[in-house]
Amino acid sequence: MQEERIYTVQLQDVTLGYEDRLLFSHASVGFGWGEFTALIGRNGTGKSTLLRTITALAKPLAGEILIEGKPLSRMSRAEVASKIAFVSTEEVRVPNLKVEDVVALGRIPYTGWSGRLRSADRKAVSRALDLVGMSGFAHKGISTLSDGERQRVMIARALAQDTPIIVLDEPTAFLDLPNKYEVCLLLRQLAHREKKCIIFSTHDLSIALKLCDTIAMIVGGKFSYGTADMLIASGDMDRLFDGTTLRFDPSARDVELK
Repeated sequence: MQEERIYTVQLQDVTLGYEDRLLFSHASVGFGWGEFTALIGRNGTGKSTLLRTITALAKPLAGEILIEGKPLSRMSRAEVASKIAFVSTEEVRVPNLKVEDVVALGRIPYTGWSGRLRSADRKAVSRALDLVGMSGFAHKGISTLSDGERQRVMIARALAQDTPIIVLDEPTAFLDLPNKYEVCLLLRQLAHREKKCIIFSTHDLSIALKLCDTIAMIVGGKFSYGTADMLIASGDMDRLFDGTTLRFDPSARDVELK
């Protein structure tokens, strides 16, 4: 008898929505270790709600989310924090914090709110800064950094948390085009090299198509998942533009006017 595969994050027959509105229903999919996944969809389709559900900040209407085979609903807050790091779109609004202080916040699941760092915690902070190329910025104020540098610090904070899963809500939303690609290239490298499951939401279709291993889509109340080639071949990618003057051209792998 074949053993059931264990995924880093698995949706089992998940239905998502609110009392007055259904976002999607009966979604079943597994995200693996070392996998870099983009979550795309138009505004209001449920991208942020899905990410919040995966990180235990919201609950599905039905179904179950498994984290490394264990139901998320049965995990304590401490267990969730040891498995999932979440990077939101909100900025750190404490201007006098140094970069290393911000990254050290990722160690709170291990230090408690006292924030007293042990040797192992300091090593985790130092390694996280090194992984994102920000070691030389450790003693600089977070408010002195560019948008791209600040986002790298937020990723370092998630890395310092030392979890197998990192979830990011539109990490490139406020970045210019070069920084969008640099941040996503960094995330892909971290997923592959550190064997982390990284899931992020984005409106940048080009990045999703070019850089990601897999893409999850929420379109018209339907949840789809696969490689870019699979979603293009199935027509799901073109459905993203239903009701607009645009269409997806499979041969050019780009958007054009109808």
